[in-house]
Amino acid sequence: MILERAKVIEVFDSIQGEGKYAGVPQVFVRFAGCNLACAWCDSSHARDPKPGTFRELEAEALWKEVRPLVPQVHSVSLTGGEPLLHSAFLMEFLPFLTAANVPVYLETNGTLPGELKKIIEDVDVVAMDVKLPSSTGCQAFWDEHVEFLRIAWGKDVFIKMVISTATCTADIERAVEMISKGDPTMPLFLQPNHFEINSGVMDKCREYMTYCRQYLRDVRILPQMHKFVGLR
Repeated sequence: MILERAKVIEVFDSIQGEGKYAGVPQVFVRFAGCNLACAWCDSSHARDPKPGTFRELEAEALWKEVRPLVPQVHSVSLTGGEPLLHSAFLMEFLPFLTAANVPVYLETNGTLPGELKKIIEDVDVVAMDVKLPSSTGCQAFWDEHVEFLRIAWGKDVFIKMVISTATCTADIERAVEMISKGDPTMPLFLQPNHFEINSGVMDKCREYMTYCRQYLRDVRILPQMHKFVGLR
């Protein structure tokens, strides 16, 4: 039998700095490769890794690295890059976590619903980015996001949206409409672009929060906390 391999940048334990579970201890598994190239990407080393910056691991080998770290953490965060590019590998790796009763936290750009469908049964938390085209500088993924949320329904799901100086109101309105039609109670985190934190994005976040709260019940502004305290 041929076993799947994945390109893994790093495995480490740290504190989650974003979204609903900010502050909890996690094991992070950072995968190489991404299907997007967002203007404000803060992990370009994972998006387009250079030779020698990653290892190709089989599922059991990765589990052997992760297992000693899990007793003291809340969950294992699959991050990147975009971890769903490695869905075939995750189909082999996630059962190790499930068998050990370790919660699986998926950090994803929400644009690959077909890949999510392959592994969703073994995922506990879905931290999904809504990729606002005015923020990312990429194409729109509204249809993909709708299908992604449909597949993730029933899991512990929350949404993050990066707010930059380029973010436009029309994208916010479109995103809020999409979320409210699916589940208006789903938590939404407006995340100011860390690279523009002193360029007015906090004011934009406050403006957009006022709008979003007209339609959604749980809207919060939360910067990337790990950046402020010097953690990975």
